[in-house]
Amino acid sequence: MRVVTDTDTNREKRMRNLVALVIDPVRRYLHRRTDAATADDVIGDTLLVCWRRLDEVPDDALPWAIVVARQCLSNARRAERRRTRLIGRIIAIDPPPAAADESPAASTVDGTAKAARVTAALAGLRRNDAEILRLWAWDEFTSPQLAVVLGISANAAAIRLHRAKARLKQELLKSGNPAGHMTYDEGSEDARR
Repeated sequence: MRVVTDTDTNREKRMRNLVALVIDPVRRYLHRRTDAATADDVIGDTLLVCWRRLDEVPDDALPWAIVVARQCLSNARRAERRRTRLIGRIIAIDPPPAAADESPAASTVDGTAKAARVTAALAGLRRNDAEILRLWAWDEFTSPQLAVVLGISANAAAIRLHRAKARLKQELLKSGNPAGHMTYDEGSEDARR
């Protein structure tokens, strides 16, 4: 059992004072430079470094904390680049199964074009929307399974999945026809059949 000493109490008080001083400026600094989710993660990392190095914090703590935040953000960006490269290698070696094509006679070129449209549409979505769609499509997770992975209720997972599908559809419509959907001119031969 650990005994709380006066030094521990003073250290905690110093940390609370430091957090009160730097949290809002650091948050604004990060939100101007990255997305909200990454900014929140980096704020946590920054505060952890502040706690570990509390004895090194200078009197003018804000600039020091901004430097720490900038370094933590650089680390997060490097980690994201490594993850992206790793995912690219994994996909190159073991690509996710393609969605079942309803016409087996569809050419590879047409399939590649459809895949490129879907990939571009996914890139246009928010990270959380793209992730839930990938979990659903590539990993074939059900709403209850998505709920476990995402740490939310099954109902919330179903709602998020539904909304993500709607956003994907909108992205596909922006870039042209949704994958697998054809449009015909009224005067075309195919429209009369």
